[in-house]
Amino acid sequence: MEKRLLTLAAVLFAMVAVVPEVSATRWTVGSKMGWTTNVNYTIWAQNITFYNGDWLFFVYDRNQMNVLEVNKTDYESCNADHPLKNWTRGAGRDVVPLNVTRHFYFISGKGFCYGGMKLAVRVENMPPPPKASPVKSGAPSSILNRPYVLPAVFAIGAMWDAFVHFW
Repeated sequence: MEKRLLTLAAVLFAMVAVVPEVSATRWTVGSKMGWTTNVNYTIWAQNITFYNGDWLFFVYDRNQMNVLEVNKTDYESCNADHPLKNWTRGAGRDVVPLNVTRHFYFISGKGFCYGGMKLAVRVENMPPPPKASPVKSGAPSSILNRPYVLPAVFAIGAMWDAFVHFW
């Protein structure tokens, strides 16, 4: 029973070690300042690469502000009259999924956009994983290609099994 658990643990570890980690990021808009006036969100976002699958987390005073997704023209003019989507849910803790590769434009209505509460982000797809370099023909052959390596591995395994079983 113990051998089976060890074998299962080894297989699970190998599976986890081989699978590359891909994860989305939840970005708190404005970092510690949150979604508020007198923050330059262009500077906040300029060094961040937003990927498909990430989220924007807006934290703000729910009694005064809101989160509106608008088109580029309404973003530039701070026009909140015809939002594409109102992400305000009433708690002042709203999450916007960035699940399409495109530009997103957000403003706060009620005049707060003029105080700087506007954010434009460009969402991209994750870059492909790096390709493995080809094996050079002059490279030394693998030690596993030697005729004695695999039989030696099996012999050591059999001896260990016998040792554990009879000990």
